[in-house]
Amino acid sequence: MILLLLVAVAYIACITAELNMRRLWAGLADDGFVAVPEADAELAELMLNWADTIRGNLVLATMVVFIIWFHRVRCNAGVFATDWFTNGTGMAIGAWFIPIGNLWIPRRVAVETWTASQADHLAGSRHQPTTPVNIWWTGWVASLLLSAVASWRGSRAETAGEVLAAADLMVAADAVAIVAAVLAILFVRRLTHMQHTKALALSQTPRTV
Repeated sequence: MILLLLVAVAYIACITAELNMRRLWAGLADDGFVAVPEADAELAELMLNWADTIRGNLVLATMVVFIIWFHRVRCNAGVFATDWFTNGTGMAIGAWFIPIGNLWIPRRVAVETWTASQADHLAGSRHQPTTPVNIWWTGWVASLLLSAVASWRGSRAETAGEVLAAADLMVAADAVAIVAAVLAILFVRRLTHMQHTKALALSQTPRTV
């Protein structure tokens, strides 16, 4: 959760740097040259590069830790409900690395883990709705797709107007990524609490010999 919070802060820094760079591009003169001091342009580029590098490193570290946590809660849920899952525990890791399939398979693992971690998993979504899972996953996929489109637009931009449009799209993608990070924090906190509560309840249940 701490890493996800840091990622959100890093995205805020990126948005700040992107808006600063956009301001410089918006100052293009009619003759096609940037009407800003060279020092300002270099500083803006430096800020953007540093923000992007820090964000990239934090995202990578968070992905590693998140997948480890994701596998752990899947294993825990397998103890709670042994016959509840479509695939084995390894899919909690492997699903993230399947091209295209990683857009929906991890969500299925998350939903099954969420349901198995309920106080009564046979009650289905009536007891603990899967809405938090669905909202988190929607935000995550939306941030990925929007970022990909923004990067594509930026790589093909040639005119000042196209650059500004790509910059606006990138800011929007980063804003969605911040929302996705916050939703992920809520998802992690809720699911961890659910599993802790269920494990505690099971430990206090008398065993029949």
